[in-house]
Amino acid sequence: MASRGRWKHDETNTRKMPVAYDSYYQTEDYVGAPYPELVAFYAQQADRGKLLDLGCGQGRDAAALARLGYVVTGVDYSEVGINQLHAVAQREDLPLRGVVADVYTFEPFAGYQHILLDSMFHFAKKERAQEQRLFRRIVEGSDPGTLLTICLQDVGEKVAVLDGLIAEYAGIEEVKRARFRYTFEDKASGHRVETPYLMIALRI
Repeated sequence: MASRGRWKHDETNTRKMPVAYDSYYQTEDYVGAPYPELVAFYAQQADRGKLLDLGCGQGRDAAALARLGYVVTGVDYSEVGINQLHAVAQREDLPLRGVVADVYTFEPFAGYQHILLDSMFHFAKKERAQEQRLFRRIVEGSDPGTLLTICLQDVGEKVAVLDGLIAEYAGIEEVKRARFRYTFEDKASGHRVETPYLMIALRI
C-alpha cells in the first residue's frame, strides 16, 4: 500500500541545508502523541479519502490518520522529519507519503478531501501576513466541499485572527469547534508546558 520513495515536488526535494526542526527531530516523537480530540474527530468521518497534512513534522498526525484509512500526504521542510515519516509508513505499510517542501509555496491543494494544519498558524506579527496568505490560498485553491481542519493555540488574539480570515468567505461552513489542552514535555530536560488549544473544522 505505502509508497517507498519521497514524492518529488518541483526541485525542493533536492534541498540539503538543515532547518531548525532537523535538530529537534533527532528526538523520536519530539512533540508527543497526536491530540485524542483530533483523532476522534477524524475517526467519525464517513469519507476517508485523500488527506493533506501541511507542516506534518515527524508525522504524528499523518501516521495516526493513515492508520484510520486516510490516504495521507505529509508536507514539511524538515527532511529529517519526512524521513522518519517514511520509516513509519514502510514499517506499518501505511497509505502515507511525505514531501520535503516549503508549506508556504506548496501546491496544488485540489484533489484532497481533507486538509490539516496542526500548529501551523501562530499569527505573530512577523508571520501573520504569510500565514494569512496561506489560509487564503488553501480556501481558494481547494475543491468545493474539502474539509479543512486547523489546530492552534487558544491564546492571545490567534483565534480572533483566524475567525477574521474565515469571515472573509461567506461560503465556509463551520463543522466543529472544540477546545482542549495540550501538554508538551521536553524528554531531555523533563520540562512540561500545558497550553490551551482550539480545533476548528471548516467545510470549504
